[in-house]
Amino acid sequence: MSRTMRTPLPFRTLLVANRGEIALRVFRTAARLGVRTVAIHTDLDATAPHVRAADDAVRVGSYLDVDEVVAAAVAVGADAVHPGYGFLSERSAFASALEAAGVTLVGPSAQVMEQMGRKDLARDVAVAAGVPVVPSYALDDDPATFAYPVLVKAAAGGGGKGMRVVRSAAELPEARAAAAREAASAFGDDTLLVEKYVERGRHLEVQVVGDAHGTVLAFGERDCSTQRRHQKVLEEAPAPTIDEATRAEIARAAVALASRVGYVGAGTVELLLDDATGEFYFLEMNTRLQVEHPVTELVHGVDLVELQLHVASGGRLDGPIDGHGPSTPSGHAIEARVYAEDAFGGFLPQAGRADLVRWPSGPGIRVDHALESGQVVSTSYDPMLGKVIAHGPDRESARQALLRALEGTAVTGLTTNTGFLRALVASDEFRDAAIDTAWLDRHELAPPTADEARLFAAWTSAYAVSPAAGAGGDRASHPFQADGWRLAGPSAPVVVELDRPVTVEHARLGVPGTVDDVRVTAVAVDELRPGHEVVLEVDGRRRRAVVDVRAHTVEVVLDGQRHVFTRPDVTADSGPAAGDGSVVAPMPGTVLDVRVAEGQQVTAGELLGVMEAMKMEFALTAPYDGVVTAVDAVAGKQVALGARLFEVTGTDQA
Repeated sequence: MSRTMRTPLPFRTLLVANRGEIALRVFRTAARLGVRTVAIHTDLDATAPHVRAADDAVRVGSYLDVDEVVAAAVAVGADAVHPGYGFLSERSAFASALEAAGVTLVGPSAQVMEQMGRKDLARDVAVAAGVPVVPSYALDDDPATFAYPVLVKAAAGGGGKGMRVVRSAAELPEARAAAAREAASAFGDDTLLVEKYVERGRHLEVQVVGDAHGTVLAFGERDCSTQRRHQKVLEEAPAPTIDEATRAEIARAAVALASRVGYVGAGTVELLLDDATGEFYFLEMNTRLQVEHPVTELVHGVDLVELQLHVASGGRLDGPIDGHGPSTPSGHAIEARVYAEDAFGGFLPQAGRADLVRWPSGPGIRVDHALESGQVVSTSYDPMLGKVIAHGPDRESARQALLRALEGTAVTGLTTNTGFLRALVASDEFRDAAIDTAWLDRHELAPPTADEARLFAAWTSAYAVSPAAGAGGDRASHPFQADGWRLAGPSAPVVVELDRPVTVEHARLGVPGTVDDVRVTAVAVDELRPGHEVVLEVDGRRRRAVVDVRAHTVEVVLDGQRHVFTRPDVTADSGPAAGDGSVVAPMPGTVLDVRVAEGQQVTAGELLGVMEAMKMEFALTAPYDGVVTAVDAVAGKQVALGARLFEVTGTDQA
């Protein structure tokens, strides 16, 4: 690390007011520095990995309850509290309460948080510091005078929540109402801004760290342009498309902004670069550590959590007093966010038990996560499960390393976006650094076919009940044992019933065979340790997949994408599916609003209601013109995945 602490920390006990991978990440640095760690947890997280990793743990009713969290810090004798990101990390009331209790917040003061944590007040600071800002409109201006498109966004918080792109005055009232509801739910504040929307831009951000002695340092920049609906998907450092003059200019702007408010701690100055003009604008400042901080750590050789603890304890930063100019990066790093969501099915949040979990490893690979095999993922918290980061001597080396790492990431029992991430990183557009902030909103990636995954499912299913180990001999029980499911017999060929019958010949290790006439040879099967990895040569090409064979299903994770195959006879008498007019809950969540009543005429696409999951809203619309014949949705009620909420009978069926 290029900048390290020169004196021992005065902190003896650190409480982390967060959960999941960021809590674990902070604990790692604290433990290395000899600081006692304390976790907080709700009942839902009582046995979570971050609770087990800490030296001590305290139960709280909610991660958002300021009084409870401060009381927990006082009760365990914490000298300091690290807020992580999300939850209370940018709440000035939390900073004030800790100060009143005599506990140090690892972050800026409440006053600075008020100024910079809110987008509206931060704009004023940016203007005073000479940093350009995005042109904006007052909320009470005449919408007919706006130059559309505009962006309606929450003044508080971040993470893409409470944002709506509006392309006409007619769309503005509904967009404002939805953004305000989402902002109130996520941040407890429904204040909104209206700004010019840049159709094709690059999202750049500068990592700054300031101390209490007037020094502010810029640790280079990150490019976070690969995002969907303002939610970041891939992040990288350094930014691949800007020249050195722009790099130096945005660093100077970030330092000027942080210096203007006397910023102490780690923070991120977010900027928007307009591709059409080459101009950049200040967007907001995140007064905390960012999700994507690992890419900066890898290319700049720093531990940002250590620096946070250092300046929070009054320590000085090395470097010039003005802090101008970024430090020199070493190589390139790219981060991919792994979410519990069905990226090829409308990006709907997912919940359930993660049966098998495999994270990648190897030179240049870093994984920050808090998901392990057997863990239950709930919709109560953010859907991010972990981050896979690759570092290489140049961007293409890092991209190739990330591709391999995502191919080695597997979760069964639960659908994740890993296959989507892998396809995105493999795309020509990402390879060429041609993706702007709205690219994913304009383009769809083609979902992978199940054909090759079906080969793995069929071969492994046949192998699971075959008595032969390798070319011959008996075999003891193994991870693919099919929980009592047996095929017609071990002789080849056999027919495996998946989503359709598949013929398998010679399901033995090292023996060439076929699966539906495709030439297949099993090279390796991971039977000796958990992992369920199968390596097949498919038409001469070696392929790896994680396979989980169970009594009624076979799951295959290939290139990060989860495929589930169900035997038709298992579900043949499970009852009819919902009718075409049934509008069901696309994920577990809460009904926010019901807009229709029984007997009401509706048109195709008309809004029937709104539900929320993971602090994001989802519109429920009519499938076609007709009459609402059933309303099961109740505002405020929690609903399960697949629960019927509305029934619409088509006009020609009434």
